[in-house]
Amino acid sequence: MGASGIEDKYFVYIMTNRPRGTFYVGFTSDLIKRVWQHRTHQLKNSFTDRYNLERLVWVENYREVTVAIQREKRIKRWRRAWKIELVERSNPDWRDLWEDFRF
Repeated sequence: MGASGIEDKYFVYIMTNRPRGTFYVGFTSDLIKRVWQHRTHQLKNSFTDRYNLERLVWVENYREVTVAIQREKRIKRWRRAWKIELVERSNPDWRDLWEDFRF
């Protein structure tokens, strides 16, 4: 799974402020809108606003909402090292995947 399947409706994603920095694991049905909200600090005093989490570094897409929510909850409980490994498997350079979206 990956960001290329935009036809899938639900997304689990990780935002960070820098490689191996602070993580936010989220779920959304509108990835572009949600990441834009994080990047532009529209959600004042939120976790992502306070820690300046503007870099999208990992995303998976799903067709079923229950599966996506279950995956998000599972990843949120993971150890930090496991989250780092998850990101580095698909994004070893910690690129901002937001740049992959063309508008």
